[in-house]
Parts: sequence; structure tokens; C-alpha cells
Amino acid sequence: MPDRIISIAPMMDWTDRHDRYFLRLITSHALLYTEMVTTGAILFGDADRHLRFHPAEQPLALQLGGSEPEALAKCCKIAEDYGYQEINLNVGCPSDRVQTGRFGACLMAEPETVAACVSAMSAATSLPVTVKTRIGIDDLDQYEHLTRFIGTVQAAGCETFIIHARKAWLTGLSPKENRTIPPLDYNRVYQLKKDFPELEIILNGGIQTCEEIDNHLAHVDGVMIGREAYQNPYFLAEIDKRYYGQDENTPERREVVEKILPYIDREMAQGVPLKSITRHMLGLFQGRPGARAWRRHISENAHLKGATPDLLNEAAAKTR
Repeated sequence: MPDRIISIAPMMDWTDRHDRYFLRLITSHALLYTEMVTTGAILFGDADRHLRFHPAEQPLALQLGGSEPEALAKCCKIAEDYGYQEINLNVGCPSDRVQTGRFGACLMAEPETVAACVSAMSAATSLPVTVKTRIGIDDLDQYEHLTRFIGTVQAAGCETFIIHARKAWLTGLSPKENRTIPPLDYNRVYQLKKDFPELEIILNGGIQTCEEIDNHLAHVDGVMIGREAYQNPYFLAEIDKRYYGQDENTPERREVVEKILPYIDREMAQGVPLKSITRHMLGLFQGRPGARAWRRHISENAHLKGATPDLLNEAAAKTR
């Protein structure tokens, strides 16, 4: 069973395998999640491209998107062989593309469907199956609806729920707008833990500091960090020190740069563009003198023909 006290959220177009390798150089302990991978991408696409990862990324969980129990079960069987430590079902993404495929947050309106999915997934794998959801959608935002959803899915065997403490608007707002509208409601997640004390409840949404983490951990079992982990990734070094007692082996920012260079060399030798990796590193020096120069040097040069990993050292030299 993975340790979910601190985890990093699945974020589309952000938490790909290159970003996860990079983040793992900063945090040894936080549980990482993949981007959402749809059942169709695995069953009818290049499954290995979507599922393979570097062993250094562990502990790692896979997030699946889908609403057909049989397809999700097949994907669980395939994914288990890759060595993931958990499989998570996405019931929280509000994007139009996800709704068109009838998965993501729109499934909050169909608790029985989610329960059937969880039951089939759990029967197909020995890995823990978890659900990431919202506190509500559109007009289905009463606390009673949330508790009915949780209770129905719990009865199908789910013991861990990751709750994004913001309602999803499926109509009228873009996914980008829904990142800040409507306001977060942490108290609703706290109440959920009180009403379902036997469940593991992980809180997600808007967490940016260790002080906020401390406050949340007084009410729930764990926290999931999203955008802050991407935009200010070295924040995770503070988390390792504070919550896992790791002081001696925490690398400095420039050490992170040095440690990722061999990985970039190997990936580029296999045809991966340099910019596909360095784009995840722009926030490494966030808040430090020279952070803007670091970002600018990478952004202006990583895409150029003939660019080499050494440009990261050049960029780091501009920081203090």
C-alpha cells in the first residue's frame, strides 16, 4: 500500500514521464501520479508509450480515464505488469473532451456506474484501486449528493478517495476558469472524513505551503499537491525534510541539474527533443535570484537545432 500522506496530482500535459523523473530527483517520498491515460489509448493505441516509466519514478500510481467496467478491468491487468503501486480512476476532470468520452467529473452524476467500474477494476488487479473526484458538479453540489456518491463507491470496494475541494462546472466555465471558480471548500472534505472515518480521505486543491499542509493533515489523511509542485518544484525538497525527515540527501538546485543530464543524454539519443524535458524544469529556481534568466535561457534555446543538455548548466550559471 503506497504512502499517500503527500502526493503529486495527475496533471494533463504536465506530469509525463520526463516531469516525473525530474520531480523524483527532488523528492524521494511523495507519491507521483501519471497524467490521465484513457482506456482507449491503452487498448487501441500504443500502450507501452503511455504506460512505460523509469524505475526511478517509483512510488508511482497510474490514473485511468474511462466509464466501461470491462475496458477498465482490461487496462488494470495490462498496467499491473508495468509495476505501478496504485490505479486511480478519474472522476474529476471537467474538460469537454473528457465529457464527450463520458468519463471524468461527469461521472459524479452516475455513482452506480463508478461503483461498477471500481468493482471490475478491483477484481482484475491486486493493486489498490482509488477514486479521484470533486465535491460536486453543476447543480449536483449538495453535501448529501457527495455522501451518496462516496457511500455507493465505497460499497464497491474503494477505500481511498482523493477529493478535489472545488466543484466542477461542466457547462459555462472553461477548465482553466474552473481552476479558480468557484471557491475551494475544504470544510466539506473535512466533514467527509468525519462521516466516513474508516476511509482514507486525501485532500486536493490550492495547496502551496507546508503550513497549509499541516492544517489539512489535522483533518484528513493526506494531501495532494497540484500546480505548486509544477510551478515551484523545489518546494518538494522542503516536504521531504519536513514530513519524511530527509535532510542529508536532499540535493541543491544545481545538483538536480547535474543529476538529470545523463537522463537527458539517453532520452535525446532515442529521439526525444530536448525541449520536451527542459519545459518541465522552468520553475526549478522559482523565488531565487536569476530565476527569470534561467527560464529565459532555456525557453529561447532548448528548441534550437543543435541544442545540447549543457544549456542547463549555462542557464544555472545565471542564478545565485
